Amino acid sequence: MATPRTDPLTREVVDLIAGVVARYYEEYEQVAGQHSLTGAQARVLGLLALEPVPMRKIAQKLRCEPSNVTGIVDRLESRGLVERRPDPADRRVKLAAPTPEGLDTARRLRESLDFAREPLGQLTVVERTLLRDLLKRMLGEDAG
Repeated sequence: MATPRTDPLTREVVDLIAGVVARYYEEYEQVAGQHSLTGAQARVLGLLALEPVPMRKIAQKLRCEPSNVTGIVDRLESRGLVERRPDPADRRVKLAAPTPEGLDTARRLRESLDFAREPLGQLTVVERTLLRDLLKRMLGEDAG
């Protein structure tokens, strides 16, 4: 009997997930380039559009070294899309936060990403909810 790691269904699901991820990053890079940004810069800007975030937390979310995040934020800051400000809860910590222009750019980036929106739009609300909950479960996040 095949183990879950080697059974054909699991391999197919893993390959499909890899295909989705590859297409997502390909489109993200393309859309970011249209705004003269790298994919990493666009992802950081999108993350910051949700809320100001400490550099350390950005690195954790993107699964990269803090020094990489510093360079990305420096470039976004030099373009007037991001600013650093003290964290009101701990003034020793600096938060990266989008400027109004950064928020507008993040919105335009988000609106330009059609890859997931169009296929997901073909699923019912129940199917999208199930997919979301399964993905959260796979990532070890609370699905409730």
